[in-house]
Amino acid sequence: MADWVQQLLDFLSLGQSWVGVVVLFLSSLVEYVFPPFPGDTVTLFGAFLAAHRGWSIWVVGVACTAGSVAGALIDYGIGYRLRERPGVRLSGRLQRAQQRVAPILEKFRRYGAVYVALNRFLPGIRALFFVAAGMAGLSWRQVIFWGTVSAVVWNALIISVGFAVGKNWDRLLELLQTYTMVVWLVIGLVAVVAAIRFWRR
Repeated sequence: MADWVQQLLDFLSLGQSWVGVVVLFLSSLVEYVFPPFPGDTVTLFGAFLAAHRGWSIWVVGVACTAGSVAGALIDYGIGYRLRERPGVRLSGRLQRAQQRVAPILEKFRRYGAVYVALNRFLPGIRALFFVAAGMAGLSWRQVIFWGTVSAVVWNALIISVGFAVGKNWDRLLELLQTYTMVVWLVIGLVAVVAAIRFWRR
């Protein structure tokens, strides 16, 4: 774990305060704007604090959920600005790029709610779901609703695990890292299969 991440967790462990709540909110938001940021680790530590350091479960849950939704809306706004607009002439390179992503956006128009609802369970790439949702022209109300549902379920799951595992923070972090690794392996396998199918075609 990076030193600055450990320092951030040490700061949160000092006790519940409005500054700590803001840190939880911003960590959840920044994770969607800058995916390398370890937002899940900070959220998990918030759950640990709620379970064993006296922090309010509701405060932690609301702060993390609100941050996730706010970050998702920023991604959605970026995608919405990038969407195809009638009457706007694009360069040849941008036209070719739009043609390549057109099949993906069509799937988002049809199944966007499902993708957005699953986003929170896919670390590292969840921000892309909201950019695609914006490019596909999904309703912002639909995006907020399913993004909130996904964040609430994920945060409730993390808090539940925090209570179940006990006071062992290292064990809790190990479980999150294992889950992230398994998800990335599955994503990599799906990408390889998709690449093979594309090459064969």
